[in-house]
Amino acid sequence: MRFLRRSTPSTVGADSSESAAPTPTDSDRAEPTRTVGKGRPTPKRRDAEGKRRGPAAPPPRTQREAARLAKANRPSKEQRRALANERRERMAAGDERYLMPRDRGPVKAYVRDVVDSRPHIMGLFMPLALVVVLSLLVPVPAAQQYLSLFSLVALSTMIVEGIFLGVSITRKARAKFPEEQIGGLSTGWYAFTRASQLRRLRIPKPRVQRGANP
Repeated sequence: MRFLRRSTPSTVGADSSESAAPTPTDSDRAEPTRTVGKGRPTPKRRDAEGKRRGPAAPPPRTQREAARLAKANRPSKEQRRALANERRERMAAGDERYLMPRDRGPVKAYVRDVVDSRPHIMGLFMPLALVVVLSLLVPVPAAQQYLSLFSLVALSTMIVEGIFLGVSITRKARAKFPEEQIGGLSTGWYAFTRASQLRRLRIPKPRVQRGANP
C-alpha cells in the first residue's frame, strides 16, 4: 500500500523545507513598510535662527566703545536729510503723527481753517517789523517820526483785531465742539499767532481757500 512505501530522500527533503519555511501571519501582511527617520526632533525656528545669527555681541565696556558703537549705528547724512524732508512734508500736509503737540487735535485744525479762510491785517506783522527797523536806520528825523507813528497805529490795529479774532474763534470752537475743554486764552493766542504769519509760510499749510466757510 501507499503508506507502506519508503519515502525517498528527495521527498523527505522537500517536506522538511516546506515545514521549516515560516508561514506569514496576518499581522506581517498588514504592517506597512516604515521609513527610517533621522532619529532626532526637528529644531524650532527660533532655535535655528539663534544658531544662524550666532551669539549676541557683548555690551560696550568703556565710553569710547559706546561712542564708537553709536557712531556705527548712526544713520548717514543723506538718510537724516531724507528723514527731515519727509517729516517736514508730512507736517506741512497736516499729518497728526508729525505735528507738534500745540497743532494736534480737531479743535486746532478747525481754528486753522477759520483763520485761513479770510485775510487779516495781522498778516502784515512781519513787513511791519521791517518798517520799524527801517525807521531806526533812516537818518532823517521827520521820516523816522512818520514811520514810527505808522508802525504804532498798525501795531495797535493788529492787537485789536487779534483780540476780536480770538474771542470769535473761541466762541465758534466751543459751539462746534461742546464736549471739548477749550480755553479762551490758549485758543485766542493760537489764532493770533496763526493769523500773524504770512499765508505761504504757515505750517501746516492752509487746506481751505479764502472765502470758505469752515
